[in-house]
Amino acid sequence: MYIRKTVQKAKNGKEYVNYLLVESVMTEKGPRQRTICSLGNLRPRPLGEWLVLARKVEEKLAGQLELEGVESDPLVAEIVGKIKARRSERLPAEDTVSAISDDASGEKRHGAGQAPGAAPEIVSVIADRVTVEECREAGPAYVGNCFWERIGIDDVLKEAGLSKKTRLLTRVMTLNRLVSPRSEHAMPGWIDTSAVGDLIGADLAGLNDDALYRNLDRLHACRDQIEKGLTARERDLFNLDASVYFYDLTSTYFEGQCAKNPKAERGYSRDRRSDCKQVVLGMVVNRDGFTCAHEVFEGGRQDAKSLNNMLDILEKRTGRLEGSTIVVDRGMALDENLAAIRGRECHYIVASRQAERNAWLEEFESGDWQEVKRTPSPTNPAQRKSKVLVKRAERNGETCILCISGGRSSKDAAIRRSHEERLIRDLQKLEKRVASGRLKKPEKIWEAIGRIKERYPRVARYYSIEWGETGLKWEENAEKKAIAEALDGAYLLKTDRTDLSADEAWRVYSMLTRAESAFRAMKSPLSERPIFHQTQNRVEAHIFLCILAYHLLVAVEKTLRDNGLNDSWATVRDTLSSHQTVTVVLPTTNRGTLRIRRGSAPEPEHIRIYDALGLPHAIMTPIKTWSST
Repeated sequence: MYIRKTVQKAKNGKEYVNYLLVESVMTEKGPRQRTICSLGNLRPRPLGEWLVLARKVEEKLAGQLELEGVESDPLVAEIVGKIKARRSERLPAEDTVSAISDDASGEKRHGAGQAPGAAPEIVSVIADRVTVEECREAGPAYVGNCFWERIGIDDVLKEAGLSKKTRLLTRVMTLNRLVSPRSEHAMPGWIDTSAVGDLIGADLAGLNDDALYRNLDRLHACRDQIEKGLTARERDLFNLDASVYFYDLTSTYFEGQCAKNPKAERGYSRDRRSDCKQVVLGMVVNRDGFTCAHEVFEGGRQDAKSLNNMLDILEKRTGRLEGSTIVVDRGMALDENLAAIRGRECHYIVASRQAERNAWLEEFESGDWQEVKRTPSPTNPAQRKSKVLVKRAERNGETCILCISGGRSSKDAAIRRSHEERLIRDLQKLEKRVASGRLKKPEKIWEAIGRIKERYPRVARYYSIEWGETGLKWEENAEKKAIAEALDGAYLLKTDRTDLSADEAWRVYSMLTRAESAFRAMKSPLSERPIFHQTQNRVEAHIFLCILAYHLLVAVEKTLRDNGLNDSWATVRDTLSSHQTVTVVLPTTNRGTLRIRRGSAPEPEHIRIYDALGLPHAIMTPIKTWSST
């Protein structure tokens, strides 16, 4: 508050001086002055005492007590009386309560409020007018933002040469991918209705999709350096093991023709969307599921032909791989790939191909098996694990681990029967086409037979299919089929490590599911697919944004596991969605309206998760603002 002098001239030329007690208020059109009351003629008070008088009036209105023995200022009491009388005339007869507006936490504030350690500010509130506005979901974004800071991703982006604005937008886009995945076009709408601005202390109003698209372009050029920095930080922060790496691939499809993306091709779709172009994503993870390296390959790239490229990339991200163990699936179990791993002075554990497994039939039928002791799932202790038997053998300088899985046996048998039924059905359809004369050319008939064999390789190998003068004929090879039936649930692992028992080798290989879990998390709940971008750089930057969100996801899940909770990120996100930020609107009897922006009180389920993650229960520092309405 302060005192302002006004002068008015009458028609006779005489000047009339009046003094007003005013305060500054913020409106939609900017700062404005609001008159509190008229003070009449203040000529008895010197000019230097005006500000002191205004402050005394403000303190008296705020309810500040006077010290004993200090004489009160009668002019201050007179002015306060005028103001209260004026306000009481404007207010309806409603209940009022005294409220303490204070957050003496000593933390840094992003808005107006009391200084740290200040006494509580007591205001008189009109209870019937108290409302709550701008309720925003905050819990999931709060966790994601805290882990962004805990990992130090902003520092990694800064080391990569990204500006403050680019780092801010990258943080917002990553949190969106983690909390409520949207396209860049729809992301500003989410930002306007979420608590992300409250949590990071930034004004994000007016942000448009063009800025987000441009941010993807800036992010794309720094992917390698960022991933390398993140890998090093997480290894130190979470004490991660760097002796074993798991490599696998998945595919991600597009909406649109992707004419400007040379990597968009048709190929084997893990999403069962053969009608769409796709890219193939290769990813290397460690024992705890943290991403160490990734690469986006052409949509038609075969698994076996990607390993060398990925090993080069992994070496750039992590340094020398000497002594590490590379675990891959049977799709990459080619002799040249295993030789490439050994050439880097690394070890391998790999599942052999089906044809190679068939040569071990006698060993699979013999005894001397060891049962793997498997503990129940922490999230479902009542669930029974399938029985797994293993045994170790040596052949051609390799250690081979023969495995039989009870759960996999029934699954293999069901798949084999299904494929066999479909093979016979397709052969019968082809037979009718040939018999009716619709398919006459010999080369076309053999092409059709070849396509059927390619479609059902699991069962076509024990069928003899011929075409001649007597028409199309097929015959089952009972001996080969018996071998296939005997090997249901059986698989063979190979490794050049001689220090592993059969049990240990099986356990290491079974961790390849960490890579599969990473792909599942990328596709849901991070919603990596489908991709709507049409250029190569934007596609790769979109995937990298999902990778950044996955870094946060896996860090949260590991922290929970280490503290006895096995909740997935999807469960955590659903649980914390009810923790919000709100604006509490408190109309007062003497100072206008007080608005306090703060987090709601956490519920027991929220506290359980925050405690396991080592996070404060208060998700933001309260922000106080005064206004005239």
